[in-house]
Amino acid sequence: MCKKFLREAQKMTDATFVEDAASWARSLTKTEVRGPGDMEGAWRRLENRHDIPWRLFWALRYRRPKRIAASLYFRLMDAWNAEQERQLRRLKHELEITKATAGPDHPAVGAVQALVGEDDDAEDSVA
Repeated sequence: MCKKFLREAQKMTDATFVEDAASWARSLTKTEVRGPGDMEGAWRRLENRHDIPWRLFWALRYRRPKRIAASLYFRLMDAWNAEQERQLRRLKHELEITKATAGPDHPAVGAVQALVGEDDDAEDSVA
């Protein structure tokens, strides 16, 4: 009886890891694809950039595996984290551009600063 429950718990965690990997792969694909018909091209660019086989992206989209190798799981996680950091840097850059053009008192600047976590008081104390 104990082995049965252990196997069920193992399947649940395997499914969780595969679901996480599929979510990261979907997010990476969405940011990389350039238009209709570019799915495989996006996967190949991601393969070149992050050393993740493009077939893994295909499998996670169309035919999910029961398990995922730890090395591939962590590569996907690192790639997703790197993409999130890149997008945050772009948002901060666009915030600086908006501050310069619209002024620091513009409502859009305040909304983005709240999202990014920047505070005018912290900038004043550093300067």
